[in-house]
Amino acid sequence: MTALPPPAAIRTTCAYCGVGCGVLARPDGQGGLLPVTGDPAHPANRGRLCGKGAGLADTLGGAGRLTRARIDGRPVPLHIALDHVAQGFRRARAERGPGGIAFYLSGQMLTEDYYAANKLAKGFLGSANVDTNSRLCMSSTVAGHVRGFGEDVVPGAYEDLDLCDLAVLVGSNAAWCHPVLFGRLMEARASRGTRLIVIDPRATDTSRAADLHLAIRPGSDAALWQFLLVEACRRGLADPAAEGFAAAIEAARTDCPDMAACAALTDITPADLARLAEMVLGTARCVTLFSQGVNQSSAGTDKVNAILNLEIALGRVGRPGAGPFSLTGQPNAMGGREVGGLANQLAAHLGFSDAERRLVGDVWQATDMAVGPGLKAVELIDALEAGKIGALWIIGTNPAVSLPDAGRFRRALSRCPLVVISDCVAGTDTQALAHVLLPAAGWSEKDGTVTNSERRISRQRAVLPPPGDARPDWWLIAEVARRLGFGHAFAWRHPAEIFDEHARLSGLAAAAFGRHFDIAGLSGLTRSQYDALEPVQWPVPAGSREGTARVVPSQRLIALHHRPPMERATQPGELVLNTGRLRDQWHTMTRTGRAARLARHAPEPLLAVNPADAQAAGLGEGGFARITGRRGTALLRVTIDPGQRRGEVFAPMHWSDAFAAEAAIGRLASPATDPVSGQPELKHAVIRLAPWRPGWSGVMVDRATRGPLRRGVRLPAYWVRHAVEAGRAVTLAGDEMPATAEDWRQLATRLARGFGAAIDAGPAIELIDAARGRLRLAWTGTDGRIVAVIALARDPQHLPDTMSVARLLDPATDRGAAAPAALRLALLADHDPDRGAAPAEAAICACAGVGRSAILAAAGTGPLDRRLARVTAATGAGGGCGSCRHRIGSILSEVMPHVEPA
Repeated sequence: MTALPPPAAIRTTCAYCGVGCGVLARPDGQGGLLPVTGDPAHPANRGRLCGKGAGLADTLGGAGRLTRARIDGRPVPLHIALDHVAQGFRRARAERGPGGIAFYLSGQMLTEDYYAANKLAKGFLGSANVDTNSRLCMSSTVAGHVRGFGEDVVPGAYEDLDLCDLAVLVGSNAAWCHPVLFGRLMEARASRGTRLIVIDPRATDTSRAADLHLAIRPGSDAALWQFLLVEACRRGLADPAAEGFAAAIEAARTDCPDMAACAALTDITPADLARLAEMVLGTARCVTLFSQGVNQSSAGTDKVNAILNLEIALGRVGRPGAGPFSLTGQPNAMGGREVGGLANQLAAHLGFSDAERRLVGDVWQATDMAVGPGLKAVELIDALEAGKIGALWIIGTNPAVSLPDAGRFRRALSRCPLVVISDCVAGTDTQALAHVLLPAAGWSEKDGTVTNSERRISRQRAVLPPPGDARPDWWLIAEVARRLGFGHAFAWRHPAEIFDEHARLSGLAAAAFGRHFDIAGLSGLTRSQYDALEPVQWPVPAGSREGTARVVPSQRLIALHHRPPMERATQPGELVLNTGRLRDQWHTMTRTGRAARLARHAPEPLLAVNPADAQAAGLGEGGFARITGRRGTALLRVTIDPGQRRGEVFAPMHWSDAFAAEAAIGRLASPATDPVSGQPELKHAVIRLAPWRPGWSGVMVDRATRGPLRRGVRLPAYWVRHAVEAGRAVTLAGDEMPATAEDWRQLATRLARGFGAAIDAGPAIELIDAARGRLRLAWTGTDGRIVAVIALARDPQHLPDTMSVARLLDPATDRGAAAPAALRLALLADHDPDRGAAPAEAAICACAGVGRSAILAAAGTGPLDRRLARVTAATGAGGGCGSCRHRIGSILSEVMPHVEPA
């Protein structure tokens, strides 16, 4: 029989960061995808993908999908759930007025989905209470752009990274958070000698590749850029005729009249300040890239404008290879901004003046236009707490984990009479507080557009059909609108029709109010033209289908002053908690948490602590720290990191109650917000540390994937679960001190049951040494295969390696009927149940899943560039996004230290 040809690749976009990489996806014929590859024709990534993008196919599958609607936990037909939502919205509006309805959206939504939600809320329900998780990452940039440029415009393009002679990364660990762009910078360094400055309190993979790393005092970024503006003026490089220059330079001179004043505010030595000034002011082709370390601050807008002030004064805005560049956090944060996804916006970059409201209302055929800005994300918590919100629709996000002071948000949300959540996955922390769950289409099933960090609009194309009752977000919104009597304005049959309306509105807004955002040239597309739409940068004015790489907006300097963070450590023992992303995880792990290859880099959330602070708090490497903040607590494993500034610690933002006992860092985050943007200060909360010493530690692996925790079963103080190839692994630690063999047996059984392991089908195999405090216990199924293994010990040094235990469940090494005998021997081993297997390693290259040992084995000897080439050829490491090449070079140089890393 002739084999069928492989399915044609579908060109779509990655679901993660704002780089907006093009990907090629193919169905595997079994409801999933073949391995996803980069699209060589997409200008954003030119075929390259980072580890998360390369692992997109691993995050799919039926387990954990939300495929049926639910009301109060009960599955119901989708039409019943939509009726219920519409009735609840009517009731909320009748009882509390238009302001009693709110939406909380996500930068994961497509532009068409965003457009539909804003149209319904702001045009027909009369409520501007429509905000988004982009408020948490990009709203200070939006506000800064509006103040400095008159509009939310990113003036540059990715090709500026290829053309610049100097790149300055501010508050950005791009090697982890935007790996493809960082790889592009490394290519520019190799080909044309581009230099790199990193301004970040932490030492990161990004800073280790820099020519100059400035470990700035958190919160002092504005003062640093004020100093550079003063220095530019002193050297005669600044344009005194620029609008707002006189007031801006006066304010800058007040903050930082000289180098000594700047050094005192920023903790940067005068020598490094002098070097910074020489490099930044002496390099015409200099791009300044900034991200969450700038935005997530109670002074974030001023920090953005301090950067813009210098670039405007130097005349760099819109020039090739130069100017300011905002690195967007989410795949469609910018698309959401285009259609009014923030509470202080209307669609097409318009505001709430009478004329702007009239224009939007006419296009929308609106029946009840919102009269002014609505509640921003943190303000929404206040309104929920006060009982002012009668209905809240949350789409594609998990705010019970990601919002600051998340415990307060959970309490406030529980007071809302109707909480509706649309999502593609089940079991998130926020869903525990929902009244209605609506099944939404996931990444591989969506059809529409997204806009990346360089204003490039790309098509998101569906590759798989949505399972069960799952539907696109725009469709769900339109169905509720129809039930509310607004069907005439939401009669879309395809996202192409929504895009057309969006494009027409942008052209009218651009003509009437002079906005740069204009995609009128993309209106009137046929269905087939929309389906075939190539990536294009706006503006695309009427009469054209070609985009524009750079935009030169109006420019104005803003007078501002350095403001320290609102929450500061003032008492002995207080430290500052910084938060951020890890390389291979995304947001609250609802998708990336399913992928075993992505868990290899960091299977547990680690608290990075400076050695001196660790010693003062009695903490050791691999031990545990109890973190106590002003709003909540957490329990994390410690890693000693000399790259942390003293007095500061770092914890990842990703873990939630679905993946760990007590690691949701949002509970500790400060709710202080920027007065202009409303963005919360997620990177600066005051905490204290204390050691926690468990009575026992353990590891469990089983064949489950996302099994729920069993109610009524007491779980240990510390647990973290992550995906492995054949199921999941759980790292454990508890307070109890088991004494007898029966105590150990009962503890192990309770833990297995608590995590939902299938341990009742077949017999158990055990090895218990109560005197030495060790247990190995395994359960087999009726077919003799091992279904779960647990190992406990008083001394964690006596535990086996997690990945080695997980190999016992791997079908490729399954021992079948011989499992009991082989396993009994394996359980006797203190460290490695599978003696013949290589020890598990963290992935140095996430794209290829390659660790240190494989890199060293492939490198051989000779010059560094030759060894790097061998590593890539043999293992694939460094051949994906390229962001790990410097790290690989550093590893190879450790072995042959006389050779400098590339």
